[in-house]
Amino acid sequence: MSKPTDLVQGTVDLLILKTIAIEPMHGWAIAQRIRQMSNEVLQVGQSALYPALHKLEQEGWIEAEWKTSESNRRAKYYSLTRAGRKALAKEATQWERLSAAISLIVRTA
Repeated sequence: MSKPTDLVQGTVDLLILKTIAIEPMHGWAIAQRIRQMSNEVLQVGQSALYPALHKLEQEGWIEAEWKTSESNRRAKYYSLTRAGRKALAKEATQWERLSAAISLIVRTA
């Protein structure tokens, strides 16, 4: 049986895109924001986060810039590109459709 923190394949991308749509942030902050926004249910580990960030950057959906973090360290800050905003809208629509369909099946008596 899956644990509540197991994420459906592909949802990490959506969560990252949605999180940095709010404001640009570095990797650790993205993981913390996802955890906070999900009321401590979802946890994205480094082994999933950084490959996803790299993939999203390669796809042109996000871009990175080195800045000084709140802890006075150099960190890569990620932000959405125009293509990323379009991808976020498409991914969110697909997620809504998928989750609604799964809910229909789960709620069937």
